[in-house]
Amino acid sequence: MREYEEALFRKGIRYIAGVDEVGRGPLAGPVVAAAVVLPLEIDINGINDSKKLTAKKREELDLQIREIALGIGLGVVDNHMIDEINILEATKLAMRQALMDLEKICPIQYILLDAITLNEVSVPQKGIIKGDAKSISIAAASIVAKVARDRMMVEYHNIYPDYAFNSNKGYGTKAHYAGIEAKGICSLHRRTFLRRINLDK
Repeated sequence: MREYEEALFRKGIRYIAGVDEVGRGPLAGPVVAAAVVLPLEIDINGINDSKKLTAKKREELDLQIREIALGIGLGVVDNHMIDEINILEATKLAMRQALMDLEKICPIQYILLDAITLNEVSVPQKGIIKGDAKSISIAAASIVAKVARDRMMVEYHNIYPDYAFNSNKGYGTKAHYAGIEAKGICSLHRRTFLRRINLDK
């Protein structure tokens, strides 16, 4: 998990931002990206792709990452912008936002991303296929982004309780579709993800 970081450390590069996003697939809610710079010496066990961890473990690791990280940035792009520019462009926008947020806290010398290249960013970067399972920095970003987005969706559930956002986080579960069938869509839904459903309730 540290191969990429250690290779950069050996070149004298210390401020390596791991970047990842969550929320590309849901029917509702934002896409959220995180950018995380970890120190040279990292003493956290269990950092991995957030999808392979339990919610409890992600919460624990999120706290530990926030305690030791040299800097953390977040980017959030809402469902309206996703509908306007498409999910891939919204993902890239969230990542750029996360990097800009991170730059307020610490410098960035190199960027490691999960399978994406950001053409508009001048900092040297590398997109790694399945990067959240190969790079500790990307995995840390994956965890931070996932915990942040999950908390948002739980808060949204308090406003829109008919769609079970607290449990499905906006993904297309049976309970979620049942809520859409009964109540129609709400202001958090991505209309471009629901073209086959009658949205005029």
